[in-house]
Amino acid sequence: MEGLMLARVLRDLAPMLPARTLGWVFPDETTAALLLDGVGNLVLGYRPPQPVLFVSRERLRGDPRSPFQRTLAARARGDLLRVEQLKLDRVVALHFAGESGFVDQAPTRLIFEVTGRNANVLLLEEGEGFGGRILMAAREVTGRRNRFRTIRSGGPYTPPPPYDKPDPRTLTDAQAQALASVPVERWRDHLDGLGPLLGAELVRRAGLEPGDVPGQAWPQVLDALRSVVADPSVSEGTMQGGARAAARSEKAAALRRALREPLDKRLTLLHNQLADVGRAERGLEDAHADRADADLLMAYAAQVPPGAASAELPAFDGSGLRVVALEPQLSAVQNAEKRYTRARRREDVYLRLAEREPGLRAELAEAERRAARLETATLDDLEALEASLHDGRPEKSPFGIRAITPGGHEVLIGRNNKENATLTHRVGRSTDYWFHAQGYPGSHVLVRTGGRDLAPPDILYAAQLAAAHSRARGGGSVPVDYTRVKFVWRPRGAPAGQVHYTDQKTVWVDATIPPAAAGSPA
Repeated sequence: MEGLMLARVLRDLAPMLPARTLGWVFPDETTAALLLDGVGNLVLGYRPPQPVLFVSRERLRGDPRSPFQRTLAARARGDLLRVEQLKLDRVVALHFAGESGFVDQAPTRLIFEVTGRNANVLLLEEGEGFGGRILMAAREVTGRRNRFRTIRSGGPYTPPPPYDKPDPRTLTDAQAQALASVPVERWRDHLDGLGPLLGAELVRRAGLEPGDVPGQAWPQVLDALRSVVADPSVSEGTMQGGARAAARSEKAAALRRALREPLDKRLTLLHNQLADVGRAERGLEDAHADRADADLLMAYAAQVPPGAASAELPAFDGSGLRVVALEPQLSAVQNAEKRYTRARRREDVYLRLAEREPGLRAELAEAERRAARLETATLDDLEALEASLHDGRPEKSPFGIRAITPGGHEVLIGRNNKENATLTHRVGRSTDYWFHAQGYPGSHVLVRTGGRDLAPPDILYAAQLAAAHSRARGGGSVPVDYTRVKFVWRPRGAPAGQVHYTDQKTVWVDATIPPAAAGSPA
């Protein structure tokens, strides 16, 4: 926001003060809204680089999200007596009367620095003007970040130095004449309270093009300047609408970043997994070479002298002698067997990864489409997406993630070793069923049956959950063991979550979350 825009907000608010405050709400980590009786919400959005101040009639909610917000809600209380601006700078002071009660709250001042990337909100002791002791700041600024001006709780407050420019509200003829040769769009460099947005608006209202000097249009330029001073709104809408649009734009950017972060991590993981497929494919060439060498060693084992570091053996295709490197401590047959083993391992790795490649590529394409949609999504779309993700995300519970099998049995899934131990050894009854992916670290899955047997769909459902919540996640044909809880025990001295079990049966499932999973807190 620019200085004249702030002045307009304060000018509209001043006639309604003093006003009774009805409390603070905090829609997000960098937004505070003060509900004023008969006025609405005075919204302070202090997220850099687009801080905003405006009055809103919208219904806002939210509890404090940070120590500063909790202090603000507790200390900035009582009637809002008045608001003032430092010249036409982007610094605003709000004066609170304090209140009496079981715990009296002294009068305070709230300083809002609406200064782009350096935006800040500070709570100060009672006083006049823009100096005094800082009780707490939303962003503390040390000498390492700014050698000219520090902001520390308990220290003195020094406002940013105001611009030494003429005030367009009281512009004299002499001051105006000094701008005769200055392009109108650059008047913002010479007049207080104007920034890039209002500078462009001045050019538009004067009917000029960027780069034009006043010239013969001098009277209409001055009229346009008076118009901007009286109504510092831009062509897209009124002051409040423009401020709200800026706040919505900033909120959309924050939501987009929050939604994009896990998506970027998933994209990185998918790219790495596909790179593993590529490396495994290149490993097939090494596997082919190992097999060729092993075949030669097996065929000519009698001709390889013991302890040799290499051997020259005739190639099967008649292309001449082939040099085969050897481990001297092993016989020719042992060297061949080692190469066969290495080749099989590389081939198995490739086959396992190649089986997953189509699914990985399909997931990558979908993730890239989601990332592209995020870049163009509106705020409403982003909020709806966030709400859907939140609704579908299981809430934290002391007893793990909760789901329901197709047969209606409750399922509890451990989220870490401690929860695994709690579910298996404290929550589970002896006749409940216990599931775990065979050979993979992962969650203990407990199905509470009350002693009843599980139907095959319930077994497959719980097994798929166990596979999906293990290191095998995303794979296909993962073995999952299941047994009654009474056959599961923790070895003496073993860490939490480590168990032995007997009487198990095994099923093979895909390691993906089953579609019917109903995750909710236990």
